[in-house]
Amino acid sequence: MRRALRLTVGSLSVAGLILGGMIWQARGWDNFKLRSFASAQVLRNQAQNAVDFRKQVSGAESARVDMTDLLSGGVPKDGIPSIDAPEFDTAEATPFQDDDVVIGLIVNGEAKAYPFRVMDWHEIVNDTVGGVNVTVSYCPLCDTMVAFERGETTFGVSGMLYQSCLVMYDRADETLYAQPWGTGVLGPRMNESLARIPVVKTTLENWLTQYPESTMLSTRTGHTRNYQAYPYGSYYTDDNIIFPVRNQEERTLHPKAIVSYVWEENGEAPQNEFAGDSHQFVHDELRQARAQVVEFAGRQIRARWDEALQTVVVEEIDGTVIPSSTAFAFVYPAFYGGR
Repeated sequence: MRRALRLTVGSLSVAGLILGGMIWQARGWDNFKLRSFASAQVLRNQAQNAVDFRKQVSGAESARVDMTDLLSGGVPKDGIPSIDAPEFDTAEATPFQDDDVVIGLIVNGEAKAYPFRVMDWHEIVNDTVGGVNVTVSYCPLCDTMVAFERGETTFGVSGMLYQSCLVMYDRADETLYAQPWGTGVLGPRMNESLARIPVVKTTLENWLTQYPESTMLSTRTGHTRNYQAYPYGSYYTDDNIIFPVRNQEERTLHPKAIVSYVWEENGEAPQNEFAGDSHQFVHDELRQARAQVVEFAGRQIRARWDEALQTVVVEEIDGTVIPSSTAFAFVYPAFYGGR
């Protein structure tokens, strides 16, 4: 009995040392969980029949993307809960700090900010801003943010990923949307594009300096989360992408370098590809160059470094702001490769 006990204790000690070493190599518990979990999901996805995905959308017979590229993110539909009854704080009441990063949005003169520290845990907020029903979405794995008019429906997190990025779903008809495209990829509204609204990524201090009357998304979400903690370890700055993505041979930047991109669909629907025009702007380059004019969808547009907001803003030559998104550098070739 004593010998068996010693062997058990010894085995547990060795297992503990091995696990400790793996955690150390992953540079922390959050990294270890993320990488181990993602590896398990890749194996699971390899055995996943594409028909199972179609079962989530009644009557779906085809998809805009290859079904084998729709990967499980490891959580079920709504496993990452959207915020559907958001509450907001004033600048005086918000618990967030000046250097916290936010998504800034203005509709009909009403300004709101959505802190990344909340969006990291929920990814989607169904809100009403300036009298317009909107959805604000953020993908922590890709640093992409897309806001759009939602009409009378709400959107949720499907639990699936496409090219490592958020796949949203419309609760009215179950259509799945690849968030970086803002386009339906499976379901009744496949190939339809969302009516996007311009947003910016900036700090809370910069945003409030420009829009002091803005309110900030509250931590009173109805869910228990540590909104002062980042749940992805060193993912935001390391070179680890976690889930498989394509076209990375086209990338010349560090995978987590920050870019902004614009895109405009042309109504076509090639399988697994974007149809239309797109362009990316590297933040570090524009911070030095201050502005860049490019040909885009048959016209000239300008990207400029906004000194007040410390971010890239893309606009028509007449100054009208064009919806754009920030992203990690690995995202652009994965979604707009060859352009």
